[in-house]
Amino acid sequence: MTTDQLLANIKKKQSFLCVGLDSDLNKIPGHIKNDKRAVFEFNKKIIDATAPYAIAYKPNLAFYECRGIEGWKDFELTVTYLRENYPDVFLIADAKRGDIGNTSKMYAQAFFESSDVDAVTVAPYMGEDSVKPFLQFEGKFVILLALTSNPSAADFQYYSSVDHKPLFAEVLDKSKTWGNVENLMYVVGATKASVLVKIREQIPDHFLLVPGVGAQGGSLEEVAEYGMNKRCGLLVNASRSIIFAGSDTDFAEKAEAEARNLQQKMAELLKQANLI
Repeated sequence: MTTDQLLANIKKKQSFLCVGLDSDLNKIPGHIKNDKRAVFEFNKKIIDATAPYAIAYKPNLAFYECRGIEGWKDFELTVTYLRENYPDVFLIADAKRGDIGNTSKMYAQAFFESSDVDAVTVAPYMGEDSVKPFLQFEGKFVILLALTSNPSAADFQYYSSVDHKPLFAEVLDKSKTWGNVENLMYVVGATKASVLVKIREQIPDHFLLVPGVGAQGGSLEEVAEYGMNKRCGLLVNASRSIIFAGSDTDFAEKAEAEARNLQQKMAELLKQANLI
């Protein structure tokens, strides 16, 4: 998928919503939990309910890999279902890989050849060697961890050198020389929305994947105010607040209502920015 295709879908759906499929088997409604393919069945219903409002989906690999081969099957079935039924959506494997050499190359092949996703989240700590193999695939994206929303992000990400430049800013400056707007995006947590002003000065044209809106308390309005660029440039992720909005037989309907509510707010923000 290209950025132009992604932008066309943003305008079509009047949305920049990414639904995170953090499909925790322990939280899945009881009436489907005993199904052998419970996670996949849950995902299907969530996807069908939210697809009119979402332009992207982000399975978090931890919730699949923890269940071994059965979890991986659910992930692959979910990818196939999205590709066959909703081919216009942007599909992110939230895997947070970050190794080097042949290991990084094999991770890239796992997601971009063996599995048909559009993007993978990658950690930059080991430098360009951990990112470059992912950038070799045309039409695919690296989404680089820049500034995360967890409380202990400050342990390293805000560490300043003698020129008082925080580490995450160094990551942005260095990494933007590795790729371009057609193969490189960045993760920036919504709970750090005010920092987006400085981030946009460094990377004005790249897409940002912004988690933390919803259950983590980030403000959608602040994210749009500080992070939206002239083409939108945002994928705002909500996971638990949507997929676990309900815990009974009406869980899909509750998820749809949450997704629709966010999409309506996003449509208004896009109109205010004269983007639709």
